[in-house]
Amino acid sequence: MDFYEDIKERFFNLIKDKNLLSLKVQIVSARPLTPQEVIGKPERNDFPLLKGKEVMLQADFKGSLGQAFTDMPGNYSAALKEIFDMSLDNNFERAVFVSTLNAVLRYLNYISKTVHCKDKEPGDCAAHLVDYIKERFDNPRIAFIGMQPAMVEALTAHFKIRVVDLDPDNLGQRRCGVLIENVSYTKEIISWADLIIATGTTAVNNTLSSLLATKPIIFYGVTIAGLAYLKGYEQYCFCSH
Repeated sequence: MDFYEDIKERFFNLIKDKNLLSLKVQIVSARPLTPQEVIGKPERNDFPLLKGKEVMLQADFKGSLGQAFTDMPGNYSAALKEIFDMSLDNNFERAVFVSTLNAVLRYLNYISKTVHCKDKEPGDCAAHLVDYIKERFDNPRIAFIGMQPAMVEALTAHFKIRVVDLDPDNLGQRRCGVLIENVSYTKEIISWADLIIATGTTAVNNTLSSLLATKPIIFYGVTIAGLAYLKGYEQYCFCSH
């Protein structure tokens, strides 16, 4: 079964008896918002959101919010059933679906970490990640998927790490003390690593399933919240709301 069809089926089976399918979901693009409204004033200015590389799509389902990062912003409002019927052929449709999944599962109290952290919290999250990994995995070699500067800088000081990213401005550059490599090296880097740490945005850009291997994997960020619940993935999002 296709990855997203499997997610849809799991989602549908969870809510089919709750009379929710006819209810409207309001999707609001974060593009009209200032980055500060999404992430506040963090202690560094090189997050992709602040550089205009990503935007936050937010779904509102009966007052419960779900968010998903994407490079294809837009506005959308529909009954939940219509969102189930979307083909999920592009990043916008997948962001609508994923943010909606997060909002609905939050409304039903299945998940809680669906709203991005702000201000000093991204730095706190990165610092805590170091201890989290040491406690769980001791001293692993890390394949880091998607450039998250605060996390990469914190991890580089303590672990052997290789980073891949989609942003052409980062490729071949040293960021936070580590060379940023092209995604074409992902398979090699995963083979080298003991642990994979991947952005939850892979759930939107259709690369998540390619990362699933025999290695332990941790997904970071709010985007992955609903999928992590449905599929049993590990989510790290220490300071989200």
